[in-house]
Amino acid sequence: MSRIAGSGQTSSGDQFRLLPSGRPFGSLYSGNVRAVVARGLKATWGSNWAIMASGFVEPVLFLIAMGIGLGSLIGTVEGPGGQEIGYIAYIAPALLAVSAMNGAVYDSTWNVFFKLNFAKLYQGMLYTSLGPLDVALGEITLALLRGALYATGFTAIMGVMGLITTPWALLMIPASVVIAFGFASFGMGITSFMKTFQQMDWINFIMLPMFLFSATFYPLSVYPQAIQWVIQALPLWHGVELLRQLSVGTFTAATGIHVLYYLVMIVLGLILTTARLRKLFLK
Repeated sequence: MSRIAGSGQTSSGDQFRLLPSGRPFGSLYSGNVRAVVARGLKATWGSNWAIMASGFVEPVLFLIAMGIGLGSLIGTVEGPGGQEIGYIAYIAPALLAVSAMNGAVYDSTWNVFFKLNFAKLYQGMLYTSLGPLDVALGEITLALLRGALYATGFTAIMGVMGLITTPWALLMIPASVVIAFGFASFGMGITSFMKTFQQMDWINFIMLPMFLFSATFYPLSVYPQAIQWVIQALPLWHGVELLRQLSVGTFTAATGIHVLYYLVMIVLGLILTTARLRKLFLK
């Protein structure tokens, strides 16, 4: 945005002129992300709290069904660092990563799709002083808050079930937020291309196989070598492995690679989302 400045003794043509605002990123960012977040929190609390609760319950039910039911038949498996751990302790961090992904994806896809194509909310926001980066950061922050809420609750349940055996496991909460950030930043940008509900079904079509095959329930070694390379390119696999290492306090060079993967994903997602909002509404 720009501001208008006056000059006392000049001609009428020079009396008012546009000056650069001096803000970083110019018209892309006004520094008022909190307005987008406040509006989103108020709307969520008023209408979407039941949906938010359901997103937390689903991975807990998977943990009970697979961890306790199937786990009693499997016994122990090889965890990070080669140590033997119970099957329920093996899948719990993976389901935490899934929970962070689900919360972030829901907020950054279906919510954004409705606001973009039906409520026309972003058009109204961008008619104000808000820039596309404000809107992108605000919506992604809402997804992160949801991911943090899920991560904290799920980690508490893991503690109650005796699955927290090291203080390092508490790092799973901020790590889950990083995972949610990665998925939310890309989810919003991809959703900006969607125009129909049928197109939105592609999101579930991608998420379900990623949930089942990202070494969530089985070690990566059970798959053929060619399939392993594909799985290791998936973002959820990096989240599963990262949380699995943190849950037992095992740190290797791979830990840094997993974190770096999400940092790159976050940056690219923010660039994509901001560029799409600018192209759609600031022509």
